[in-house]
Amino acid sequence: MCILLCAQWSFGQNKDDAASKTQAVFDTFTRYRHQNKIDKALEILDKAAEIAENNEDSKLLLDTFHEYARIFLEEGDRETALFYLDRANILLKEPTYSYGQAVHNYLEAALRFDEGNNFQSLKLLEESRKLSNNRNLGNNILLLEAYIFTNIERYDDAIKNLHALIVNSDDKERAFLATKANLQLASISLELNDLEEGIIHSKAALELAQKHDFSKDIKTANERLALIYEKSGDFHESLVYSKALIQVRDSIFNVEKAKLEAETGDDIRFKHLNSELVKTTAERDEARESKSRSEITLILTSAFLTIISLLAVSLFRNNQIKLKTNDLLYTKNKELELARDSAVSAMEAKTNFLSTVTHELRTPLYAVTGLTHLLLEENPAEHQKEHLKSLKFSGDYLLNFINDILQINKIDADKLEPLNIEFKLQKVLKDVVDSLQQNANEKNTKLILDYDSKIPLQLLGDPIKLSQVFMNLVGNALKFTKDGKVEVIAKMLRKDEENVKLYFEVKDSGIGISEEQQKHIFDSFEQGSIQINREYGGTGLGLTIVKSLLGLFDSKIHLESELGEGSSFFFEMDLKCDTKALQEVSFELASEEFNFKGLHLLVVEDNKINQVITKKMLTKKEITCDIANNGNEAIDLAKSNTYNAILMDIHMPGISGEEATRQIRKFDQEIPIIALTAISLDDSLDSFYEAGCNDVVTKPFKPEVFYQKIGENIFRKKEEGLV
Repeated sequence: MCILLCAQWSFGQNKDDAASKTQAVFDTFTRYRHQNKIDKALEILDKAAEIAENNEDSKLLLDTFHEYARIFLEEGDRETALFYLDRANILLKEPTYSYGQAVHNYLEAALRFDEGNNFQSLKLLEESRKLSNNRNLGNNILLLEAYIFTNIERYDDAIKNLHALIVNSDDKERAFLATKANLQLASISLELNDLEEGIIHSKAALELAQKHDFSKDIKTANERLALIYEKSGDFHESLVYSKALIQVRDSIFNVEKAKLEAETGDDIRFKHLNSELVKTTAERDEARESKSRSEITLILTSAFLTIISLLAVSLFRNNQIKLKTNDLLYTKNKELELARDSAVSAMEAKTNFLSTVTHELRTPLYAVTGLTHLLLEENPAEHQKEHLKSLKFSGDYLLNFINDILQINKIDADKLEPLNIEFKLQKVLKDVVDSLQQNANEKNTKLILDYDSKIPLQLLGDPIKLSQVFMNLVGNALKFTKDGKVEVIAKMLRKDEENVKLYFEVKDSGIGISEEQQKHIFDSFEQGSIQINREYGGTGLGLTIVKSLLGLFDSKIHLESELGEGSSFFFEMDLKCDTKALQEVSFELASEEFNFKGLHLLVVEDNKINQVITKKMLTKKEITCDIANNGNEAIDLAKSNTYNAILMDIHMPGISGEEATRQIRKFDQEIPIIALTAISLDDSLDSFYEAGCNDVVTKPFKPEVFYQKIGENIFRKKEEGLV
């Protein structure tokens, strides 16, 4: 009994010693891998493989193959990584080892991520997490998930994972994981243009990497800081980190080091290939000794040995070629990155220039159109009317041109997103038709709305952008149609529970479009020909805007036309509907029905000329007003006086109109506030409504629109009270 107990104790002690020795080997390997000392890391890992084979420990050998696969995958050698993953996969078929299967799934996920299959990778990571609760593996899963979330622009999820890794308590890779997390947060901050946050995380990563000698991460952190400081305009700091980057790169990517790492990797690969050859040879000898094996098996075994040998030679040659190719690719990638950065900078400069110009033109244009309207209202002499009408026409033309340029600029800058709100389609189309009826009368053209009564009353979508689409299509049809007819058609194609498919068409009997012109009709500044542009005017942007806006709804515009026979623009659109909506009674008033007399408004405007124009336009309707020169005055006047409504300019020195609106809403939730703004590329209508505005009127505005908005917002509460 004593002998048996001693033997058991001795066996247990030997097993513990082997496990301790193996763990020490893996810890050393991890340190070398973090420090990018690939040759030493592979040599250490080779020792672990020897221990596993000597002890016939299949689980340890599986872990070793997984580490081989990981390090070669990190070095970009997918072929060798797959070789070791295949060998690991064979061992997984033996007795169940849940941790080994979990790591295998993690590495498979890394391969799918490398291929760009983000969602397959996420699925594999979820399976890996279920198989093992190992802390180190869990942290590595969090990091890979963060990379994937960044790829698919789920930035909030990525940031959540990365912040958890910064404060991780991993007993193996705490500093390394925190460094990687900071680098990825810096990358996300750069994507979101949060340069200050990017600097904070890059410096944190650099400090950790320098402290622990993570050479690759030192290089990456210096690259990030050089780029961020360059984007922020701090070229001195950018130069400092660029110089540091050159020094680090020289130390990491020198020829001797690359050669040594390649030779070490080749030695180990050939060693394992040779091991396979020896094993196969032994099997072949055994096959020869066994009479039961046929000559065909021997031939196949020899052929397999030949293939393995050729594969080994091929791998060696490929690695030599790969080293040379990588240098060339690195150089070309840098050139492409510089070209890309230049193109992005040029696009941003163009966008900012157009945004600034269109915004600044609106202020003087407001004075031109406003004063022209007032002069026409004051019964000018007959010989003056013609000049004033010409001036009004020129002002309206210039305003439409500015609006089109701004709209195209927003589309190019990806700053348009469709809304998803309740609206009445029939009202949207009727408003478009009514607003363009005067144009139709001037052209002696019938403007007809053909609306399908089967279409649900309430729909969910973006009525503003839909209105813009029809304003452009109908306006375009009227421009090229005289003494004819323009039809606006809305039909329901299909309806199920909450979805409806609609068909829209704008058809005219105008001059038509030739087949050649139809190829380019949706391009910017394209109207078919110079003669058409001179005869009919316009910017040539309307149909481009229509095409881009419909693209936001996954819809496509189609055209059928013949010269002299008219044109037809049509498209289909999927919308959601509210099946429970009831037919509502309309209490809307036409603009001429509003009785403005006796109203008292507060006008918030910092431009003196605009103050005079707005006041005179209100006086024409017997409306009195007080003037506030800035946001602070507006807040004080709103507190101490009673007004029927507030006309709030948005862009003012000091506090903006949005902030003034928020302050007023703290003590008055009822008063209608109408935003008056020369809207720019960076302005968001949503932000105006969120601040507390009831409506928005863009400057310069048409007088009838101006009066209509005032009437709607002041008298709406009275109508609601009647209801």
